[in-house]
Amino acid sequence: MNKETVQTLPASTKRKGFATRLGKKLGTASRQPIRNTSGKNNGDGQIWNLRLYVAGQSPKSVVAFANLKRICEEHLAGRYRIEVLDLLKNPQLARGDQILAIPTLVRKLPEPLKKIIGDLSDIERTLVGLDLYPLDRSSK
Repeated sequence: MNKETVQTLPASTKRKGFATRLGKKLGTASRQPIRNTSGKNNGDGQIWNLRLYVAGQSPKSVVAFANLKRICEEHLAGRYRIEVLDLLKNPQLARGDQILAIPTLVRKLPEPLKKIIGDLSDIERTLVGLDLYPLDRSSK
């Protein structure tokens, strides 16, 4: 199986391949980390295992990776592992996690398994979907 894996590395460490090319498109984040006040287990201290299913370097795939990387750096600093799976190269990999659309983010750990479809550009919705940010029902 061909899988490219991205792990959190110090900024001075060079990464090669798909993740480096996508990483160059990231901007610096100015937002402060948001604490989970929902009472849900957000896996404090646990390594988060995230899989991002993409279609090559399509614009949506590039944006999804950049958004995911930024969210992880802000909210899971040093406690995450991202696997980028290119379904153009290995379409059979979609069967394992029942992927029907791309890009799709699958949170394997901490349990329960969660799936988010799209480019993750709605940061608040993505944080709620990953149980990193409480759903604020008072604003709706």
